[in-house]
Amino acid sequence: MRTIPDLGNLAGKRVLLRCDFNVPFQDGKIADDGRILAAVPTIRRLLDSGTSVLICSHLGRPEGKVVDDLSLRMVGIRLAELLGQDVGFAGDTIGEQARKLAETLLPGSVALIENLRFNSAETSKDETIRKEFATKLAALADVFVSDGFGVVHRRQASVYELAKLLPSAAGLLVEREVQVLAELSSSTRKPFTVVLGGSKVSDKLGVIGSLLPKVDNLVIGGGMVFTFLAAKGINVAASLLEEDQISVVQGYLDQAKQLGVNIVLPTDIRMASKFAADAEIEIAAIEDLAQTRFGDKAIGLDIGPESEVRFAEVVANSKICFWNGPMGVFEFERFASGTQSVARALSQMDGLSVVGGGDSAAAVRALGFEDSDFSHISTGGGASLEYLEGKNLPGLEVLN
Repeated sequence: MRTIPDLGNLAGKRVLLRCDFNVPFQDGKIADDGRILAAVPTIRRLLDSGTSVLICSHLGRPEGKVVDDLSLRMVGIRLAELLGQDVGFAGDTIGEQARKLAETLLPGSVALIENLRFNSAETSKDETIRKEFATKLAALADVFVSDGFGVVHRRQASVYELAKLLPSAAGLLVEREVQVLAELSSSTRKPFTVVLGGSKVSDKLGVIGSLLPKVDNLVIGGGMVFTFLAAKGINVAASLLEEDQISVVQGYLDQAKQLGVNIVLPTDIRMASKFAADAEIEIAAIEDLAQTRFGDKAIGLDIGPESEVRFAEVVANSKICFWNGPMGVFEFERFASGTQSVARALSQMDGLSVVGGGDSAAAVRALGFEDSDFSHISTGGGASLEYLEGKNLPGLEVLN
């Protein structure tokens, strides 16, 4: 994979840098700036090389329309604070504002253009339309650096076609992500534990199938656990359940048994009277999920205290651990305990500890953990999973 040194002498050149600034907002403010912070080392590396840096990114899914709430203007303000210098802003992507901003950008300067997805061509299924958009983006700079790992699994104009039109390379973030994920895929360190959570088991089937032959422990929590429990004949009441995936999960349980993989499922669940922060709670053993006082309307929203201890022990005794997906609805304080327990154990383990992006990354920061508490926090949940599944990622292929 081409990296920044492969671009040669960059002094005086204008770099178009693709970042992933798809950050969450709450009450009009950035709720988690982790992805912005992750881009800073690459930006500084480029500036130290004597370049000017023009940044492009997406935010949300505006589907080709201008949506004020999805403007990158606030991101630019936060980036300026993190860099300690002004960050210019263009209110369009390939229009007059962007062209003028690019033309006047001096070495040592940084600027940001508006949300790429305000233009429908960015995500078009038509390669010709994407290439036309990428050509106009390419006209803004001399070289291209791809550092938005969260989108490298997408065949989009600023990820794939753009890298073909300019001298291109991976940024420091993409380089680090690939190094860590490659180590996860090929490591011989034991015990190797994978912790999976989140809402849907269907989102994780590919990575389960790919990693089962490599891991020692597969720990399952979150909403996806109820499909596993149902596959073992347990009544999960009104908890999230993907009935169409039960037979697939049963197949994985059988495969794990044949391979000698330890499948770690909860032994108790925090059952709630409703999906709400103020719901009544009853701790139930897994065989009694439908026997709480809430009856068949009970909803499991977090693993139970006994399971927390068990999950934490497995993680703490691992030498390499990859975690993707919260153990419960951590956004509700009373259902964040399971996620917090896993995060704490991961932060204290002696080995390679990787938080697999997405909701997991947001959760650890929301719960008070620092990025430095782990070996690596990925910025790309979906991209990380597809890499571990062994899929070809267009945004990486084009940099080879």
